[in-house]
Amino acid sequence: MNLKILFMGTPDIARDSLKAIYETKNEIIGVVTNPDKQKGRGMKFIYSPVKEFAIENNLKLFQPEKVKNNIEFIGMIKRMNPDLICVVAYGKILPSEILNIPRLGCINLHASLLPKYRGAAPIQWAVINGDRKTGVTTMYMDVGMDTGDIIFSKEIQIGEYETTGELWDRISNDGAELLIETIDRIERGDAPRVKQPSNFTMAPMIDKSLSKIDWKNKNVMQIKNLIRGLNPIMGAYTVINDNKIKIWRAKIIENGEFLKNEKVLKEKGILKHDFSLEKIEVGNIVIADSKYGLLIKAKDGIIEAQEVQGENAKKMSASEFLRGKGSLLCKK
Repeated sequence: MNLKILFMGTPDIARDSLKAIYETKNEIIGVVTNPDKQKGRGMKFIYSPVKEFAIENNLKLFQPEKVKNNIEFIGMIKRMNPDLICVVAYGKILPSEILNIPRLGCINLHASLLPKYRGAAPIQWAVINGDRKTGVTTMYMDVGMDTGDIIFSKEIQIGEYETTGELWDRISNDGAELLIETIDRIERGDAPRVKQPSNFTMAPMIDKSLSKIDWKNKNVMQIKNLIRGLNPIMGAYTVINDNKIKIWRAKIIENGEFLKNEKVLKEKGILKHDFSLEKIEVGNIVIADSKYGLLIKAKDGIIEAQEVQGENAKKMSASEFLRGKGSLLCKK
């Protein structure tokens, strides 16, 4: 028997799940996504990835401004009479009036191992917090935020230097597979249902204030994780000699590792002979050289910026940057 599925989602991670459902025997009776947003200097309206897929495949599309107390929208869903509603990163909490419509319930794909990281930004916070593993979870939805009963979970390892964007792509693929398995088991009538433990944590939206690197109070590991955690959503930045520089990729250089090469760097003229790492204030440049890199002092080590972006410029390697306008960093 083919299920009649109403899908709700917005970003690319939701598009991949929608595509996976589309390729099954089930019928997608409608797609719900957020209204178009204006972006860029021209403030052009941009379609969500889910909307693009729906249009390309002639699926019925709905973009309500709100769902709570939206009598017309709720009535439409009732008339559509879906067997199941699937939600992936839709961006709105569904009221009980919608949750109670489908005979098999509403299910959600969430990008964490629930009950850890309930909320809007689970992938970003897993990377920023330096977690070594995360995962995806399918659950039955209730009126709370990611509080419903767990159906399936899959663990995913996080690479030491993996960015949010890179992890997002892997989670998107694994999540789509888990969602299809969940739908199949629900259709068979043997899907598990497990109450969430009470020891939950939250993953709120990322605030822009987080993007400025705090060299004074954060250690090198925290700075590295912030940089990869904000890649590609907004980028972490620092200000050096009145120049705002976004750092998109970076690695850690331990003080001991740097000091081993200090003599060679002085002989090559990269460092002055009276150079002292201890005298450099945290957040200031240790080396800015197109061959030897862009090194910035932190309180317990050195951050090597590998990919950077100056103001009103494109992303580039630190070497490219230093061969161009990077000399501005060294001006007092």
